[in-house]
Amino acid sequence: MNTADLGLPVDVPSTALFTDQYELTMLQAALKAGTADRRSVFEVFTRRLPDGRRYGVVGGTGRVLDAVENFRFDEGVLDFLRDRKIVDEQTLKWLADYRFSGDIWGYPEGEVYFPGSPIMRVEGSFAECVLLETVILSILNHDSAIAAAASRMASAAGDRPLIEMGARRTHELAAVAASRAAYVGGFASTSDLAAGFRYGIPTVGTSAHAFTLLHDRERDAFEAQVASLGRNTTLLVDTYDVAEAVRTAVEVAGPELGAVRIDSGDLLLVAHRVRQQLDELGATATKIVVTSDLDEYAIASLAAAPVDAYGVGTQLVTGSGHPTCSMVYKLVARAESADPAAPLVPVAKKSTGGKTSIGGRKWAARRPDERGVAEAEVIGTGPVPAGLADRQLLVELVKGGDVVAREPLDAARARHIAARADLPLSATQLSRGEPVLPTEYLQGRSES
Repeated sequence: MNTADLGLPVDVPSTALFTDQYELTMLQAALKAGTADRRSVFEVFTRRLPDGRRYGVVGGTGRVLDAVENFRFDEGVLDFLRDRKIVDEQTLKWLADYRFSGDIWGYPEGEVYFPGSPIMRVEGSFAECVLLETVILSILNHDSAIAAAASRMASAAGDRPLIEMGARRTHELAAVAASRAAYVGGFASTSDLAAGFRYGIPTVGTSAHAFTLLHDRERDAFEAQVASLGRNTTLLVDTYDVAEAVRTAVEVAGPELGAVRIDSGDLLLVAHRVRQQLDELGATATKIVVTSDLDEYAIASLAAAPVDAYGVGTQLVTGSGHPTCSMVYKLVARAESADPAAPLVPVAKKSTGGKTSIGGRKWAARRPDERGVAEAEVIGTGPVPAGLADRQLLVELVKGGDVVAREPLDAARARHIAARADLPLSATQLSRGEPVLPTEYLQGRSES
């Protein structure tokens, strides 16, 4: 399910102002210079992965498609631009009719990527493509960072489910996007109801410490929750004394108690003690859920603990220390003139400090070794070698301005699981290291 399926409006009149001012001033100058209609190719890529990460995860593609569709300059937006004198009347007239009519190709959501991977390719006139830079980057940088953190946490958790519960640790709209990206990366559910409503993600939640503190006795709180939510509920047992709370929880709910949640203390030690106590009390099927500022390293450290599920908040919605992917949106090819038949010319920024880029419209493929395990990310311009033709990674997302690749969120989630499984085993190591696949470049004649 996605936002379009639900018929939901975007959160603002349009996405057109999710942009930087210089996109519009470039447009104005290009219109005056007569270069605005030159056919152009922009690509999204990152020059490096966050320090220590072995792979990246594409997140937010579906949200990009929604944003492109809703990129409209309505009267209110045009009046704002006119009142601020940001652009002239000729440019305002052009913007009033703006509809993206070009093509977008990209790595499908949930796919993994590496330094240099052409994660998204936007083609059309310079004018219509340049306006999309900021909104595309803001979505892909945020959602891919969350998806990558989620993927690492899911790898560390193994078969144990992960609950996303970071809404209170970030902006309210970012929280919904983070829930979506976390689901793509491997999380099983979210506490955020807006994410459940918009994207069909399973939602969970029972009670916080405030509910226990509201009542005169912990037993009263447990009895009230069980009476309301049933014996299969999850009771929070670390408000006062954990051992006493576990005993009371089983007395109130019986051995049918669904789960207990531990939110503080030495989780490894406490989980072992609680498991032993639950078993002694006959609640052998009662599960243990742990929370308390977890990240992938903390989750990995609990691999030997009798834990059944993890709840993760702050570290997930902040990308576990890497809240952005440093993706950029660069012009890599443009026509010699506004003539639709004019050939494309590769272009690239040349500078020091590691900010160089490679010109030309690119394709990408992942080469496997003799066992079928990925061994290299191959990126090139011009013809695709025959041996890589069926290994290409970019898919068509938008054709002639129309979205052609919407899919259920579960499809992106399943794709990520499969893509990660095709990587070398070292991809899931949490120790610092280089990208698990090298990036190889094949230079050829750029397509026209």
